Amino acid sequence: MLRAGLRAAAASMGLVLFAVGCSGAGDGGGDVRIRVDKVVALADEPVRIEITGLDAGQEVVVTSQAADNEGTSWSGRAAFTADESGAVDLTRARPRSGTYGKADGMGLFWSMNSKKAPADEAWFYAKWPESQPAHDVHLAVEVDGKQVASERLTRTWMGEGVTHRTLTAARDGGVGTLYVPGPEAPRRPPVLSFGGSEGGPGDKHAAALLASRGHPVLALCYFGCPERPKNLERIEVEYFAAAARLLHRESGAGAQRPSVIGYSRGSEAAQLLAHHHPDLVQDVVLYAPSRDTNPGLPDPKVPAWTKGGKPTELKPIPLDRVRGTVLAIGGGMDGLWPAEGWTVGIGKQRGASGQQHRALVYPGAGHGVGTYPYVAAGLRGKHGLTGQAMDMGGTRAADAAARADSWPQVLSLLQD
Repeated sequence: MLRAGLRAAAASMGLVLFAVGCSGAGDGGGDVRIRVDKVVALADEPVRIEITGLDAGQEVVVTSQAADNEGTSWSGRAAFTADESGAVDLTRARPRSGTYGKADGMGLFWSMNSKKAPADEAWFYAKWPESQPAHDVHLAVEVDGKQVASERLTRTWMGEGVTHRTLTAARDGGVGTLYVPGPEAPRRPPVLSFGGSEGGPGDKHAAALLASRGHPVLALCYFGCPERPKNLERIEVEYFAAAARLLHRESGAGAQRPSVIGYSRGSEAAQLLAHHHPDLVQDVVLYAPSRDTNPGLPDPKVPAWTKGGKPTELKPIPLDRVRGTVLAIGGGMDGLWPAEGWTVGIGKQRGASGQQHRALVYPGAGHGVGTYPYVAAGLRGKHGLTGQAMDMGGTRAADAAARADSWPQVLSLLQD
């Protein structure tokens, strides 16, 4: 309540609120403090962190710590030298050493490492937003091995007033979770979201973040969950069309057509939906996309997608019937497939009214190029469906930079 009251008071006065952490005396007798512009913020929002009260040239270590959905501890670390005013602004200061290497105000967040796995093989997963709407990140400052200041930041997944409802095939005709913005949120277009060949419930955290900004969002499961096929095989394009209609109805009278977000293999479904049902879809966002349809998984002899009961044969998938904009986002070092070329090819196409589609290519990024930023993500692992080892390519730093750059552009497109 205290933090919420301070935030509301600051907003009403038009001031920037700086949270001051616990402090201790530095060598010069001053108080070392952690100043943060937002102690409570959506998990995809950057915060500005500054350490003050140090001596000029003093060496200091700043750490971050958080717990994931299993209670595993994650931590980041960066060593700095204070400037002539006795301060360290993490937005501008380059670490002398640590878990990230370049000046980055959010480096302590995305570079966290797990105690259970190597950095390149671990992903930070918070609990589902409906069960835990926020998680905490603890910051600390150490001088000569002694902690002299600390602060707790709250990273919110599901904003105030956002509600959710589980959808079932038997009752609703589709499987997933529907996130509905609060009554005070701005009214923005709905979004249909689904993931890739990992299957399951989709990106619930991204869905909750979008709902926190006013978008009704359906995180759709199309395989790998109850009431849906076990494998990525013979998935009907009609299923996605039915989900788009459901979302449009649930969004209320006057709602715009849903936009669609598809990741990896889900990018194929998003393009097929927009091609076959342009009347149902506005804009399309494709992460680490394919330009073509691909075979089913784990059996490549079985089609992944069907239309009218027949396997889709569109290779490549045309996008000239799309009424909105297609934004393709790919990494130049994607280790799973040639996403860079496919991304560029998608961006060169035009839609139904002659509008130019768009492409964002991040040369050093891999298959983990999206979605929301500022959360630690790995590069290698084992595919949940096939059991095969995966090297997603790129680097953690490049993936983090790609997400930080592309996510605001996605938000801008979706809310236009």
